Amino acid sequence: MSIIVELMEDARAWLASNGSDQWQYAPRVDRIQAAVAAGSAWIAESDHRPVATITIDGNADPEFWTWEDDPDSAMYVHRLVVNRSAAGRELGTALLDWSSRRASAAGLRWQRLDAWASNEDLHRYYQTRGWTHLRTVRLPHRGSGALFQRPAGAQTGTGPDLVEK
Repeated sequence: MSIIVELMEDARAWLASNGSDQWQYAPRVDRIQAAVAAGSAWIAESDHRPVATITIDGNADPEFWTWEDDPDSAMYVHRLVVNRSAAGRELGTALLDWSSRRASAAGLRWQRLDAWASNEDLHRYYQTRGWTHLRTVRLPHRGSGALFQRPAGAQTGTGPDLVEK
């Protein structure tokens, strides 16, 4: 769990240095602990060093995903973080493809996420990787809310090959 917190802290500092308000709060350790305990948090390593994390599960945030979205038809991506030491190698894209295959194997229709509402660079990142922006939900107590989805099983075919241990 401490690895995920460290990756998130590094991302928070990098985002702040680039003028972003994304994740400018302490990582929510309770959520990370719950994801680790549930086996839904994953860490990617390169040269035996942790360089990325992703959490995937069936937990649709009810503030964003309504019954009309059929929340049970999707796998949800949370806390996708790639350390700057691994930036530019499409590791995030490879993790999204990997999780998309898992969603398809589980018989789900969609892969979904809610991105930081004000981070338009992040929105473009997802859109260039086959994600569709559905809508943005703006809530005064939330920074995320840009809702994206793509079909389960969708692949970009870029990034490193991932080996599951």
